[in-house]
Amino acid sequence: MKKKQILALALLSAIGLTSVAQADDHNTDDRWYVAPFGTFIKSGGDRGAKDDWGGGMGFGKMLNEYFNVELKGFYQGFNSETGGRWDLTGGTADLQYYFFRDKFSPYAVIGAGGMNTSFRGESGATIIGEAGAGFTYELHDNFLLRSDVRYRYNNNLNAHLQSGTEEFHDMTVNVGFVVPFGEKPQAVASNYEAPAPIPAVDDCSTRDSDADGVNDCLDKCPGTMAGSKVDYQGCPVQIELKGVNFKYDSAELTPNAKAILDGVASQLKAYPQGKEIEVQGHTSSEGGYKYNVRLSQHRSQSVVDYLRSKGVTDSMHAKGYGPDRPVAENQTEAGRSLNRRVELVWIE
Repeated sequence: MKKKQILALALLSAIGLTSVAQADDHNTDDRWYVAPFGTFIKSGGDRGAKDDWGGGMGFGKMLNEYFNVELKGFYQGFNSETGGRWDLTGGTADLQYYFFRDKFSPYAVIGAGGMNTSFRGESGATIIGEAGAGFTYELHDNFLLRSDVRYRYNNNLNAHLQSGTEEFHDMTVNVGFVVPFGEKPQAVASNYEAPAPIPAVDDCSTRDSDADGVNDCLDKCPGTMAGSKVDYQGCPVQIELKGVNFKYDSAELTPNAKAILDGVASQLKAYPQGKEIEVQGHTSSEGGYKYNVRLSQHRSQSVVDYLRSKGVTDSMHAKGYGPDRPVAENQTEAGRSLNRRVELVWIE
């Protein structure tokens, strides 16, 4: 009768622990397994007994990546220091929580159950509760070493096997192995393929390829030279040829001016506008008025001649304005330097 009571108690505990563990299911490895083990038992001082050995067998199931549930039966025995022998036969329902699953997998465990305790010819049904920690070490998909250390609480339920107390506190060290049944599930490569990225819509209204301030949808004159003033269609209206200088008191272009005009010629040939270009020459107010007008005319003509020599086919004519159109004060050298300039002006 006592053995039936122990079995019923263990079964009820297993049902309760299983329902808790099934709340979390994230892993495909849900194999059943057996787990034989040996036990070193260190009895508490309340028994007045010597340390000894035992063993048993577990039968369990991996519920998911975190939990195992297991029914375990065992036998343990040790001699009393005052004579007689303690024989413990019982079982527990265990819940193991794995912190992670890997080759080395640490876990915490709690268990509850019952056992039949015999001592000096008397026996009684007792309840036990266990808590501890351990680990498994995987040698093969179907063979793992396992060990744990547990504290055990034992209440003999008024069996009066030892005078003075019905509660005992022991420690057990279990060493064994785990043999799962069947093949270990392998990680399955996902067949999911990310959809091809949707090509971005080429929105010309957001682009300004020649940086003239008019978007590509409206720009009728692509490739406008940098620094050009443009109309609402992006076509050049006017540009100052900065850096196009001449030798002192002369219409002869400097080497640096020729290099700049080479770039201007390339742009004009690449993007002809079909409009007449007035090449305007301007001077500061230093010197005589008529002299400055003639000098500006000669200088603007030098620019026209150089651009034509580089293959520019746009209609161009030179116009010298002398000091008539200043852009700065002539009282300072800085202002006078700004007034000495050459400009291209597109004419309708």
